[in-house]
Amino acid sequence: MTRTLLVLPWLLLVVSLTLAADEKKDEDKPTVKLSDDEKMILELANKERGKNKTPALKLNKILCEVARKHNENMAKKNKVAHLLDGKNPAQRVTAAGYRYASVGENLAWIEGDEDCKPPTPARIHKLWMDSKTHKANIVAGKFTEIGISKYKGSKGDYYYTQVFARPARK
Repeated sequence: MTRTLLVLPWLLLVVSLTLAADEKKDEDKPTVKLSDDEKMILELANKERGKNKTPALKLNKILCEVARKHNENMAKKNKVAHLLDGKNPAQRVTAAGYRYASVGENLAWIEGDEDCKPPTPARIHKLWMDSKTHKANIVAGKFTEIGISKYKGSKGDYYYTQVFARPARK
């Protein structure tokens, strides 16, 4: 079987001027359920940040939902892109109600079939780390929160999204 891998970086450094609901206090935020692979992707990213003396990323429920919906949409449209349905990562994050100071996104796609096993989280992480722009997003001190999603499309393809952000000051 032949596999194709596509990884795409995206980075935007802007201050959002949109009005959205205030962020809840950390203790009021519901917990996020991750698959074992998603947990490992978070662990690997934070391990890399530790090597770079960058504080660990905190998991954010809204960013995870944005990542999940983007994966589902890419699978539905059979297209891997940061700009989809006329929306870029910043616009998706804003539409979900997250007020950000900076936002970035990493994507990966593995072509497969229904019998194809997904690559290991370590393999996806290595591919991102081998890319200058993906690595920059993972270790960037300007990001403090992350959303992660791994999704298997109906054709057996695997989609991976990391959404990085720093919340806007109130």
